[in-house]
Amino acid sequence: MRNDDALDPAIARLLADASDGDATAWDGIYRLLYDDLHRIARSEIRRLAIASHSPTSLISETWLKFARTRIPAASRGHLVALLARAMRFVLVDQARRGTAAKRGRDVLVSAPADAHDAPHDALKLEQLLSIHNALQSLEALDPRLARVVELRYFGGLGEAEIASLSGLTVRTVRRDWRKARAFLQAQLDPDEAASPHASPPRDRT
Repeated sequence: MRNDDALDPAIARLLADASDGDATAWDGIYRLLYDDLHRIARSEIRRLAIASHSPTSLISETWLKFARTRIPAASRGHLVALLARAMRFVLVDQARRGTAAKRGRDVLVSAPADAHDAPHDALKLEQLLSIHNALQSLEALDPRLARVVELRYFGGLGEAEIASLSGLTVRTVRRDWRKARAFLQAQLDPDEAASPHASPPRDRT
């Protein structure tokens, strides 16, 4: 994945064609973005115990959801964020189906080895939905913080990549992530967040 925030001219041209109604342009966009999609999908497959998904199937579902939105991308960072968002909703849809079916099987998220990139070390199926709802609340209050969470938690990007894609410093991304995690923790576990003995949000040193 490139670390600059400029849209590739070929992608920008195809997005313009797609917005003008050229349905075939989406095929070209898909080919050009496949590496980004595959990287995000691999990150999610590693973190989530979803036996029913391979990276290819997750990419296919994500792309179908993304292509239907027809939201214009202002930059490469915006485009990657849209892809991460689409994948987030695919995973949430699956979590909802699993909950509705009462399969009794948890979807677990292992903590990333380097950064404790999730509010909890292991997430049950219902908790994935809770994080989604909390993230929507955060987005209503501070879209930038929500975007950092989407890129890092659902997109699997590191601090430096998010900083480059978002036009921010690494220090700002780290601070935004810390604020976002504190907000999500308060939403997910208000009692723990209010406790005087609660641990501060974890972050990389």
